[in-house]
Amino acid sequence: MTTRLRRLGVCAASVGVLAAVVPAAAQATPVITMSGSTSVAPLATLLAKAYVKSHPGKVKFKLAQGGSDVGVADVAAGRVTIGNSSRDPKSSDPGGIFFNKIARDAICLATNPKNPLANLSQDTIQAIFSGDIRDWSQVPGATATGTIDLVGRTAASGTQDAFQKIFMGTKTVTSSIAAKASNGLVQQAVQSDPNAIGYVSLDFVAGTNAAGYNGVACNLRNAKSGEYGGVRNFWMVTRGRATGVVSAFISWVQNNAKAQAIVGKHWVPLK
Repeated sequence: MTTRLRRLGVCAASVGVLAAVVPAAAQATPVITMSGSTSVAPLATLLAKAYVKSHPGKVKFKLAQGGSDVGVADVAAGRVTIGNSSRDPKSSDPGGIFFNKIARDAICLATNPKNPLANLSQDTIQAIFSGDIRDWSQVPGATATGTIDLVGRTAASGTQDAFQKIFMGTKTVTSSIAAKASNGLVQQAVQSDPNAIGYVSLDFVAGTNAAGYNGVACNLRNAKSGEYGGVRNFWMVTRGRATGVVSAFISWVQNNAKAQAIVGKHWVPLK
């Protein structure tokens, strides 16, 4: 799968041909490559930039996205050094990989600002996203009228996996949902459609209405306090336990006060 790379101190290229495009003179500096979660990507970008600034000349980064399952598959196959994942380990994951927790994140139910729902119960969320409720007239507090337009994520998404586990339980998300490849695309769809509802990482609620869940607002304060129930883990996945420059970077992310302060601006830090 071809993925778009974000450059951090190196030229952009397909992950599969990194050795061919990095000039020989630059190969002395190790390159950490990442792919995976679109939820983790904004945080990984900030952390990588800060690490390069505080450790000049020590390492370079290349970041791609594609979804959590892509990141896990890429790191297991040796295509990248870190696979970013916003879902927990699965029994079906390839063997020999190691999940390193770096942060926690809230998933918000997002509606269009013209339909400013204050709160959704878990029962109502399950009824909406399973397709049992199809019209906004059946949703308490809704100001929209007509058919509910469901927006969600593709099967490779960690946000989809976490949404299913946290919000849906034994109910299954209907196949009629408009499945998007990234948080940003869900955000855009909800922003442009008064009848839409979707679910996104907290960092992607701008321009939408973030509805409360079971009577608790979806915001960073409530996620940090533990009051908000829709919180999941962020991981950096490695092939075996991290070593060398990768171990140094992940250890810095997990333990350095400056790194965890970066996490704490939009996500829930480990400490």
